[in-house]
Amino acid sequence: MTNSTLINNLFNDLSTRYDFLNDLFSFGLHRFWKRKLLNYLQPICGEVWVDLCCGTGDLTFPLAKLVKPHGKVIGIDAACQPLDLAEKRLIKETELSIEWINRDVLDEDLMVEYFDGAVMAYGLRNLSDPLKGLKAIRRFLKPGGRAGVLDFNKTSNNSISGLFQKLYLNFLVVPIASRFGFKHHFKYLVDSIQNFPDGISLENLAIKAGFLEAKYYKIAGNQMGILLLKN
Repeated sequence: MTNSTLINNLFNDLSTRYDFLNDLFSFGLHRFWKRKLLNYLQPICGEVWVDLCCGTGDLTFPLAKLVKPHGKVIGIDAACQPLDLAEKRLIKETELSIEWINRDVLDEDLMVEYFDGAVMAYGLRNLSDPLKGLKAIRRFLKPGGRAGVLDFNKTSNNSISGLFQKLYLNFLVVPIASRFGFKHHFKYLVDSIQNFPDGISLENLAIKAGFLEAKYYKIAGNQMGILLLKN
């Protein structure tokens, strides 16, 4: 079984509890951080955007509200069960133009140079290679398009923020997740952050991927980061 298959299975297992656990562990702040990402990017009415690794659509829906009534958002995710939940949510949002695609965002035969903008929240860590992920984001964008990536910030183990992150994940998140039967799922989260590039490295990888501009912003007391990109 490939690593991507294991990760897809992980998110399929978590799908019915994922939004609840995100709210629980972040005290609901993940929604604020996603709005902050959109505030940086300033999507406007009529644009066409893509939400990569969209999960249950937590970011897709507010993005679609910004580009309506003439714009559109396509959400892409390799895990099918989160997309099923997103599809059910869309039934109640009849004024929004959203399409869901169940594919790996690294598939090279997906839309090329099609979108005005792209977002990815907590997805880059889960791809097989961050550089490949950034190249995939760029492939989706029209010339001049913009993108934003929200994820955990890899902190220094010797810093106060790094110590807080370690204690928070190991002594709060994983134990609580264990009570819901998701110990191994959230232990993966801890490991994936340790293996993730830091902000400066992400900026360099983005330039290597072909972006003209890349700027990393630390937010949430250095616990999270937003990578802004210009094609």
